[in-house]
Amino acid sequence: MSTFEELDRATIAETIHTVQAAVPVTFTWDYERSRDGLSRLYEKAKTSQWNASTDLDWTIDVDPERVTSQLGGSPRERFADLVDHPDSPVRHFGDKEWTRLGIELQNSLLSQFMHGEQGALLTTARIVETVPWIDAKYYAATQVMDEARHVEVFARYLHEKLGRQYSINDNLRQLLDDILADSRWDVTYLGMQIMVEGLALAAFGFMHHITDEPLLKRLLRYVMSDEARHVAFGVLSLQEYYAGLSATELRERQEFAFDAAVRLQQRFRQAEVWERMGADPKAVLSFLAEHEPPGAQEFQVLLFSKIVPNCKKLGLLDAGDGWLRHKFAEVNILQFEDWADTSSEYELLDEVARDRESAAG
Repeated sequence: MSTFEELDRATIAETIHTVQAAVPVTFTWDYERSRDGLSRLYEKAKTSQWNASTDLDWTIDVDPERVTSQLGGSPRERFADLVDHPDSPVRHFGDKEWTRLGIELQNSLLSQFMHGEQGALLTTARIVETVPWIDAKYYAATQVMDEARHVEVFARYLHEKLGRQYSINDNLRQLLDDILADSRWDVTYLGMQIMVEGLALAAFGFMHHITDEPLLKRLLRYVMSDEARHVAFGVLSLQEYYAGLSATELRERQEFAFDAAVRLQQRFRQAEVWERMGADPKAVLSFLAEHEPPGAQEFQVLLFSKIVPNCKKLGLLDAGDGWLRHKFAEVNILQFEDWADTSSEYELLDEVARDRESAAG
């Protein structure tokens, strides 16, 4: 074997990750379209497809430093205590390092979105195989296409406009592994459609609101249009199924949801960025835990603004003794319980439909 072949195999091995799972594949011979909500969602999905190559203007020049300054302010402002505090583990950073840190934080965030979208791609393909209803299989098949497009646009933006990407964060990878390894079809739904996609929808909305970079803004808005349908798909499907589960089964789902929430929150610590910057991630994160940057807690809490009302709609918040309600209160996210659930608002986020109406009229 040549040295080239050895290197090529080693490179491929580094990029391949396999999850072992024994999952039953479910056929249904009942082709009656009996679930109106899912049928409407499927029809909406068929008319809301967009093309990443033609519906986004990839000729737009992107300045990574400018994008960074818009998303949460400059790193010097976001991490003021790290700049000046005598005990700061990165007090030696100069202008060059702080500028680079902002770019790295942005690249890391978008990289995790890209990896999460591939997780959604694989998970939704699993749902097509395992869900027992034909209406759900039809819709899930459209979501597989959506997720492929999302992976495509984030990968292209990172490669062509930012020039760098990060490997998947350990917390996100472990959560995706657990979702894909579970043989229960509804847990696949819960983990991806409600938890991962719900947090992504909130994060995309936050980024879309504060950025003025035109390509990223349009990209995020189109992805949000799809994501809202995806989360609504989870709510519509699981609401019916969870109504028939026992108290023990519901408690298992509550515990899974809370564990997923904790791991999703930890994903935003971005330890990998500090490591790439040559700093000790443990020392930096320990320091930040004691000197939390202004606005950081608000951002992390807002990420759950879609998850909590959807869990309430599914009956998980108050099932049994209200275990999940108490746990969400402990981490200060219960205030979102009466916000609109995604099954009620997904059409309001359909940017693709609005663009086509505008072009036609």
